[in-house]
Amino acid sequence: MFINPVSPTHSSKIFFSYFLLLPFCFIFSSSFAASQQIAEISGEVEKIKYKQFVNDNLRETKLENFDINKASGALVLNNGKEKIAVSRWISPKRTRSYPYERVYDTLAFPKRVTIIPVLKDEGLGGERDFLQWDTISLLSLLDVHVILAYYNDATKNAKRADQITAQKLDNNYVLARLNEVFDFKGSAREWNERETKELKNVFEKAKLAYRDISKNTKTYLHDEAALNELIKYTETPQKFIEFSRRKSQNAQIREQQTKQPKEALATDTKQNITITNALFGKYFFTVDETRLEPKTVYLIEAKHSQRSKFTHENDIKDALVKMMVYTNLKNVRVSNEKRDFRVVLKLTTSRLNGSIDSSASDEELNKYCSENLLDFKQKEFIKKLFTEARTNNFTIIIEKAETKNRSKSD
Repeated sequence: MFINPVSPTHSSKIFFSYFLLLPFCFIFSSSFAASQQIAEISGEVEKIKYKQFVNDNLRETKLENFDINKASGALVLNNGKEKIAVSRWISPKRTRSYPYERVYDTLAFPKRVTIIPVLKDEGLGGERDFLQWDTISLLSLLDVHVILAYYNDATKNAKRADQITAQKLDNNYVLARLNEVFDFKGSAREWNERETKELKNVFEKAKLAYRDISKNTKTYLHDEAALNELIKYTETPQKFIEFSRRKSQNAQIREQQTKQPKEALATDTKQNITITNALFGKYFFTVDETRLEPKTVYLIEAKHSQRSKFTHENDIKDALVKMMVYTNLKNVRVSNEKRDFRVVLKLTTSRLNGSIDSSASDEELNKYCSENLLDFKQKEFIKKLFTEARTNNFTIIIEKAETKNRSKSD
């Protein structure tokens, strides 16, 4: 996969052009346990250059038979003249459903689309998630067309009277937008710039649809006050950006304080990474481990499996999207001092013996898989995964989890 850069726009362009089309300049803010001081890590990325090896072969579906609510998480859509790769999100919140795993499988395709509900309300007894502005920006960086959608049907949760379930997107609306993407001749960033102008309209549709869902299911949903405030912010892009970033920052703080079951950390160096572009783009990531050496800073993502011998492919692909961003950083600095940097993806499980990394030879990998009774499919996946790491200049480590007093589960 190679994602071409887009030239910066002229100053006469509208606000959205600035945010979605300019090169990205990243600023990380981390507090390292060793020094107990905040170290500012900065870098730049102008384009994504990355080659994939573990993406799935997607099944093809005809547009005339397409129903987003019955479709798989990622597929190829054919309208008789052109094919596009499509992925879908079940929630606008990335950390709840790992949608980047599905996005990853579409990135090898020349034209790719992802469908995201702008709002998901599970009822008073559940969560309510809103679309974050910077989700669109990150997908623009990955050259993915974003279709903003909304749920218009659901059923009452039989086990929880204060929740709804089986939510369905408005399929007719999604089909109409997909037809527009097929006909659109511009770049993904140009499409997304146009799509952001529809934020208010789609949020309004979502609000009205949830009123009907609440009435039909006889289930109380969340109060509309916060949603109305958000909709008002969409009238002024900068206010919407500030609103969604406050939510992202709060979520980032919660994530740093929470030990997730998908991670098994050798140290307690989980850190916030705030990624900012030159003007308006900002991403609030959390890296699972960080290590600062005199000349090098290490950014380490971790995925853990408690019961399985090998980390699930979906979790790995979700992490690989971060690898795409991190491996394309340039001019990395720590406290304004230029440093080398290394990117690492660590895969751990309690059921493995020993360790191996992506620098291993085929002979060493064969021996490791044999000693750990990994089957042929797992071994072939690891081979491709190691090739992906070497090709894109990052390291993968597979090892036995070394955690203490932590309850981890799949």
